[in-house]
Amino acid sequence: QVQLVESGGGLVQAGGSLRLACAASGLAFSSSVMAWVRQAPGKERELVGAIGWSGGTSYGDSVKGRFTISRDNAKNTVYLQMNSMKPEDTAIYYCAARVLWSTSPKDYNYWGQGTQVTVSS
Repeated sequence: QVQLVESGGGLVQAGGSLRLACAASGLAFSSSVMAWVRQAPGKERELVGAIGWSGGTSYGDSVKGRFTISRDNAKNTVYLQMNSMKPEDTAIYYCAARVLWSTSPKDYNYWGQGTQVTVSS
């Protein structure tokens, strides 16, 4: 079965940085679209970033210029580098995967359990 395991979450001060990692198994990683999705309490799921087979990326408007998604196919791992973090970035960050490109969280069919990111002001 497919397993996605996130790591790297924690507490950071506003303006600081965190790097999340998602290790994938049981998946044809190199032919999968990978994404980071976040959900804050009381809010809808929001696509943070997605990265396709050839490395093309898409970002949510609220994180453009601050966050970077990348992938290492040899390690079956996707990363999210988060810089200039704001309190509004506080959420649980999930790793997700699907075969076809999508910027809608509901289209992703494989999910990790998430890692908590908290940004203090």
